[in-house]
Amino acid sequence: MLGNLIGGFITILVGVNLIPTVANTVDGAVRTYNGSDYLATNVTGASITLTNLVVLFFALGIMSAGIAIAAQGLRAAGLLGV
Repeated sequence: MLGNLIGGFITILVGVNLIPTVANTVDGAVRTYNGSDYLATNVTGASITLTNLVVLFFALGIMSAGIAIAAQGLRAAGLLGV
């Protein structure tokens, strides 16, 4: 039980620390650097909207994985209903 709870919190902790890296990578995919400033690329419309949502989906995935691992530990201990 305790191992699952700790595992869930570690999953959330690692994921939260990776969010800035994912955000910078997504920003790099949307824009290009020409040496002096950032220029917008030809990614427009729905493509840029979905690309910008990658960070949100990453955060939701990390959150749900951590909660699922912690809930599994609570369920094994009998503290959470079926």
